[in-house]
Amino acid sequence: MQITELQKKIETLLPPGCTLSKTEIEGPDIVIYLKGIDKLYEMDNPIRDIATAIKKKIIVRADMSTMLPPDEAEKKVREIVPETAGVNSISFCPEFHEVWIDAMKPGIVIGKGGMTLKSIIKTTGWTPHILRSPTLPSEIIKGVRASMLKESEARKKFLTKIGKKIFAPHEKTTWVKTMALGGHREVGRSCVLLETSNDKILLDCGVNPDISDPTTAYPYISAANIPIDEIDAIIISHAHLDHCGFIPYLFTCGYEGPVYLTPPTRDLMALLHFDYIKVMKRGGNTPIYSEKDVRKCLAHCVTREYSEVTDITPEIKLTFHNAGHILGSAISHLHISDGLHNLIYTGDIKYGGTRLFNPATTTFPRGETVIMESTYGGKDDILPQRAEAEMKLLRIISETINAGGKVLIPVFSVGRSQEVMLVLEEFARRTGFNRKVYIDGMVMEASAIHTVYPEYLRDNVQRMILSNKSPFESPIFELVKSDRQAIIDSPDPCVIIAPSGMLSGGPSVEYLKMMGNNEKNAMIFVGYQGVNTLGRKIQRGDREVATLDDEGRMQSIHIKMRIETAEGFSGHSDRRQLIAFAKNLKPKPSKIFTVHGEESKCEDLAYILSRIMRIEVRAPMNLDGIRLK
Repeated sequence: MQITELQKKIETLLPPGCTLSKTEIEGPDIVIYLKGIDKLYEMDNPIRDIATAIKKKIIVRADMSTMLPPDEAEKKVREIVPETAGVNSISFCPEFHEVWIDAMKPGIVIGKGGMTLKSIIKTTGWTPHILRSPTLPSEIIKGVRASMLKESEARKKFLTKIGKKIFAPHEKTTWVKTMALGGHREVGRSCVLLETSNDKILLDCGVNPDISDPTTAYPYISAANIPIDEIDAIIISHAHLDHCGFIPYLFTCGYEGPVYLTPPTRDLMALLHFDYIKVMKRGGNTPIYSEKDVRKCLAHCVTREYSEVTDITPEIKLTFHNAGHILGSAISHLHISDGLHNLIYTGDIKYGGTRLFNPATTTFPRGETVIMESTYGGKDDILPQRAEAEMKLLRIISETINAGGKVLIPVFSVGRSQEVMLVLEEFARRTGFNRKVYIDGMVMEASAIHTVYPEYLRDNVQRMILSNKSPFESPIFELVKSDRQAIIDSPDPCVIIAPSGMLSGGPSVEYLKMMGNNEKNAMIFVGYQGVNTLGRKIQRGDREVATLDDEGRMQSIHIKMRIETAEGFSGHSDRRQLIAFAKNLKPKPSKIFTVHGEESKCEDLAYILSRIMRIEVRAPMNLDGIRLK
């Protein structure tokens, strides 16, 4: 349906007294500008009804002639919104006819049945864009929102350009194929090229967290033999660097297209991109992109919620579903050319219970091909139950502290750190445990981002955040602001939670240098350790390891501290859960590709799934091209 047809269809759905003054395309969305918008909101669910009728996402805005000046509009907004909403700021985005209301309690700003929102629109003409304030200070949230406002004019032009491509006339797709550009029979630099006779889409585009070998650090983009500016879109499953860390570099190479992801993934990705630059510089390496490139990437992000169907090309529809891995992680369902083929790309999944998230989704409208992770797909990869893992973690912490030692827990800033914090917070409430838990690096910033998106969390955590009892603000937690050495020199036992989880850089390595030689101390791994990382070397038993000092020279660390692994905290599914995920897929796929795992694990999982499900299952290699249709 072309834009003129859409406009005629929409006009038939408007109530008397409400007229359509203009229709625009913004990326995958249809925007309608109305005079007499108050008449529209006298109807029940008018926007939903229009969107259902034309099968597109609709954004409704008042005609500019009916909008109050910003200073008058702000006064009206403050009169309409109850003080109990805790409004922190009101900003205006003229390019999108939006008033941004940043509040501690967005539900009150919305009002029962959306009545407060409707009142704002009718009274001011501005469309409310409601933002939840983090319960903890967050420079990233502040920076992302400021950047979105600052770049609104450029974003408007960008979205208009993308929209014209999405709704352009096109020939019917005749074939579909994928090419493995990274993360196949390995963990790191995940990247898949989905190509049709008309479109080129990247599914993830990450870096290898172990950068000691530059030949395996980045995906094989050049091997695809396509100009960067011919890529139509990038889809990001979640914010870990092995899935998103290479994207800003593509913008340095001429990419100007959209990056599709969930709202939490956008914010977490910005946090990790900026930190990646700092870590590279600290390690004496030259970053492959700059902060300017990260901001450009941010301006090209198009966010979508779970279950929201989105046209990303004339023939491909994208829908995100919960992956259960980290905040905002998503399984991507791609509906290609009116059902010619349906591809499900899992990214990283957790098909099991955690303290933070519900298990990954297994029900989809259609799905002939599934590309699924295999991190713990090996025949021996049976992880302990979560309760058992938590008991082990708490036992080691108690034993170490009772002996007068300190505990270091290397974590990924996003995911494992919040899981561990929830365990310790509950332990403190239940037992009176009052030893200080120091939070270093980006962990608290990432936790603050979790408080902005409680709807992505399990119900009990969501309720705590919404009732101003965020578990991330327990008095046992203390943010490290300066002197790490003072913490180590103190005679008081404590727990330290610090990134990176694989000891590939960051504060955890600094603490290891200071703590490793003391046999009273302990280090507990709670996440996957990459093959060649410092974490894997120590985990497998190495007790003298090399790392860089502050001047970039190699130095040896003699490790006498206790080394333990509390398996079961991983945000990845173990072998049993991966098999259960595949078996419970509805509808049953005709083929599965196992990726994102060491070679033997991808092969082991492919073998057992092919026997159990009696379908084609294989473990592609990097650079393999596979025709799907």
